[in-house]
Amino acid sequence: METTKITFLGAGSTVFAKNVLGDCMLTPSLARAEFALFDIDPARLKDSAMMLETLNRNVNGSRARVIAYEPQSTCRLFLRGERHPGRRVRALHRQV
Repeated sequence: METTKITFLGAGSTVFAKNVLGDCMLTPSLARAEFALFDIDPARLKDSAMMLETLNRNVNGSRARVIAYEPQSTCRLFLRGERHPGRRVRALHRQV
């Protein structure tokens, strides 16, 4: 089965990201989705990623995958539809 990928641009808006992606994690068909987070502010992106990983662990049994991607160059590649070379701010998903 193919994994659903949800891309969230502007993920540094932590409360909005929590509300939207938290609802997604609680939706059975999206509980195992991959959440790709992008923001132009690396510090806010990191805060949102840590919050979403905690939410994933506490309410979703760590079934989702949360990945925060580096700003700017990564966003340009993504928006052009190019493959990402694998650089990440921090891969937050841990194998259980």
